[in-house]
Amino acid sequence: MKATLISKDNNKAKFTIYFDADEFDGAVVEAYQKNKDKYNINGFRPGKAPRSIIEKHYGEGVFFEDAIDELLRTGYAKALDELDLEPIDSPDADFKDIGHGKPLEITIDVPIYPVVDVDNYKGIKVERVEEKITDKDVDRELENMQKRNSRMVAVEREAKDGDTVTLDYKGFVGDDQFEGGTAENQQLKIGSGTFIPGFEDQLKGAKAGEEVDVNVTFPEDYGEPSLAGKDAVFHCTVHEVREEQLPELNDDFAKDTSEYDTLEELKKATLDRLQETADIRSENAAKDALIEKVFEANKTDAPLSMVDDELNSMAREIDQNLRTQGLNFDLYLKYTGKTMDDFKDEMRAEAAKRVATRIVLRSIGEKENIKATDEDLDAEVQKLADAYKTTSDEVRSMLGEDGLKYFTKDITMTKVMDFLYDNAEVVQITEEEAKARAEKEMAEKEEKEKEAKGGADKNLDFDNDQKEVRT
Repeated sequence: MKATLISKDNNKAKFTIYFDADEFDGAVVEAYQKNKDKYNINGFRPGKAPRSIIEKHYGEGVFFEDAIDELLRTGYAKALDELDLEPIDSPDADFKDIGHGKPLEITIDVPIYPVVDVDNYKGIKVERVEEKITDKDVDRELENMQKRNSRMVAVEREAKDGDTVTLDYKGFVGDDQFEGGTAENQQLKIGSGTFIPGFEDQLKGAKAGEEVDVNVTFPEDYGEPSLAGKDAVFHCTVHEVREEQLPELNDDFAKDTSEYDTLEELKKATLDRLQETADIRSENAAKDALIEKVFEANKTDAPLSMVDDELNSMAREIDQNLRTQGLNFDLYLKYTGKTMDDFKDEMRAEAAKRVATRIVLRSIGEKENIKATDEDLDAEVQKLADAYKTTSDEVRSMLGEDGLKYFTKDITMTKVMDFLYDNAEVVQITEEEAKARAEKEMAEKEEKEKEAKGGADKNLDFDNDQKEVRT
């Protein structure tokens, strides 16, 4: 097989795939072997008729279509790889002069990933808000560490906010016990807001071994229509009251929960880690703002086929996220009362913008000759291997050839964004400055809306006056 590029312009590629006579005849033989059982020839058992006999009855080209399909199935992908082409839609194929003992040449026309003219992407001014980590942030993080290392201890006192109670309950509406309102050894944290409003508050003051009647009213919008808005009583038996006990913040805590020997060392390391995370967050926010400006300066249209692919990708992403919660995309549509077409209509503008932005960024990469090197790929693969505590070979095997290609494109895109950031005019501003500016912009927006409303009211008054004059 040989692939030859004829042209590559206006976001379309034209190329030929050439198979010599032996390759084509071999594909015909394979097509015969796969399909010979389909043909009934008098005097031969099913699948036993020679190829020449089948071709005599049904025509010389009876197996040509299947042979060409098989050659295209493998040859098309190989040709795209050799010619470094990325199609965005189905190809048009043309071939002629087909026959036994002849080579096969297929001419392919296919839309490819767009490359557009780009400009005004260097020296763009963008602000980066400096996030300064404070001692309060460190204290908050240490409190979270305390909670992660806390233990629940049974107490004899009355239950209060923050305690976890273990209880049985039976729910009744009037004299009728309702379905789904019964549980045994249920654990409930008072103040969590996970039960019906008013339920948890009525358990405050209860002790282990006591029985408590909890009276509630189901919300009008409750999920079970038969209970919505109804008064109910839950007969509860409290088995245990437990409180959360936090470990003391000291050197022993540092040794037990981290690699550090003293609390001061832990605080310093926590400060550094939080600041590093804040810096990354701040830089990423600035990059997002920069990309938005680059896109605005180089707006382009997104091909419909790419937008449709992006919409499907967005639906798959939502589905994957929902599956971690035991749901799926179909349930999402059901609960929101939408169809797939509704989802696509609502998200089409966002999908088109995502695609168009990628086109602009990739076009910048083409213009600046920014590419992911083998070393870049090796480094990122090793990061994944370290994160999953495996080898780089295992990661490569897991990703597969197609996965590595997509991974390489992601690396290239990251390098383009880094290039834009390195060539931007980045202005550092404090959080206070950013907050003050946001408040000023909000006030100006509200003032404009007020003025616009005032103008509309004046027009309404004028219209009413005119009506009175006409009357």
